[in-house]
Amino acid sequence: MQDILEAIMAAEGSSQPERELAGLAGLPVPESYRGVVVRAEDTRMFEGMATRDKDPRKALHVQEVPTPELGPGEALVAVMASAINYNTVWTSIFEPLPTFKFLQRYGRLSELTRRHDLPYHVVGSDAAGVVLRTGPGVTKWKAGDEVVAHCLSVELEDSAGHDDTMLDPQQRIWGFETNFGGLAELAIVKANQLMPKPRHLSWEEAASPGLVNSTAYRQLVSHHGANMKQGDVVLIWGASGGLGGYATQMALNGGAIPVCVVSSPEKAELCRKMGAELVIDRTAEGFRFWKDEQTQDQDEWRRFGERIRELTGGEDPDIVFEHPGRETFGASVYVAKKGGTIVTCASTSGFNHQYDNRYLWMHLKRIVGSHFANYHEAWQANRLVALGRVHPTVSKTYALEQTGQAAYEVHRNAHQGKVGVRCLAPADGLGVRDIEMRSRHESAINRFRGH
Repeated sequence: MQDILEAIMAAEGSSQPERELAGLAGLPVPESYRGVVVRAEDTRMFEGMATRDKDPRKALHVQEVPTPELGPGEALVAVMASAINYNTVWTSIFEPLPTFKFLQRYGRLSELTRRHDLPYHVVGSDAAGVVLRTGPGVTKWKAGDEVVAHCLSVELEDSAGHDDTMLDPQQRIWGFETNFGGLAELAIVKANQLMPKPRHLSWEEAASPGLVNSTAYRQLVSHHGANMKQGDVVLIWGASGGLGGYATQMALNGGAIPVCVVSSPEKAELCRKMGAELVIDRTAEGFRFWKDEQTQDQDEWRRFGERIRELTGGEDPDIVFEHPGRETFGASVYVAKKGGTIVTCASTSGFNHQYDNRYLWMHLKRIVGSHFANYHEAWQANRLVALGRVHPTVSKTYALEQTGQAAYEVHRNAHQGKVGVRCLAPADGLGVRDIEMRSRHESAINRFRGH
């Protein structure tokens, strides 16, 4: 592994980094590598505990694992950096169920997928790095290519996946519903998960947008989501977070009017740095949408709707960008405009949503479920990053050995934007190839740093 890292580091400052990296094809593949895992033997360790009290640091371990054999259509990637997504938090606290159930199901599909059914699960759904090897049938990528990986894994043997790959019956999220994920020194992906690494970004910056940027793109921009248009008022929950930070940028880029909901003055300031003008600090303004565990407070829904109209000059949201789930969903349905859309992709505060259906059916609103992105949407989202139209939201990074702490901070919402993890990269700031382009966007790239 050290030889691989030295070959990649030789490209730093080189006038021909591609030539340096091409030499990776001649290096042997290590028999094992370090990866962040959860273990099947630990799946009952948090039984009886409240979700918020479950500690990812106790379940996530860095250990040496055997390098699996590369299959047809796959690529082996030397991972320089990855990032924490909420699915890694769920994996680490074994909610809503242990991911070993996913691995067992995938392992029954074929002889090739049986590799994934193991008593350990190498997690992580983001990665930036360099291709080491490609399996039979791969023609688009070669050893030495600098890449990022999106997390959509599909078999595409069924007709249902060829109109929208997210509808493939064998659609899975890599590193969550499959093994050999990105929080590791090596990762195995399907070659059609790979996309070009944005040349003006460092490894940790390039790794961070993958899952959340693609998710936000489908949720807001795509016709499979809200089909956002110029002038739309878009209510964005958690607008400075890992997902909301990209939604805010896409709303601004698309000529929409974001109304950013955050929970602190610091988060409000980050939204303003991105260019948003309409911001609600729900903590400072005391919005509490539940009277108790069983009863929502419709007076608070109304007060929240009035506050939105106060900011927008009397307009209700055309689109509500939902992901907190249980805590906010009743309010989201209520405040959306007549004929508006509530598009939801997650439930970080709880999966059982409650809302008053009168405000949905009588006002002709729509609830749209949105999950990650198809191949084309992921590619388009990455293209926006490569063009400098959307910027990373990395606030801090950790070494691979500290992944448990990184996941703990995301679980406790003690972070801003995205939390990165250095896998093989020995330091932040490496891997930048287009220095001139970076200099044009330096302040936007770094606006989340240190928060």
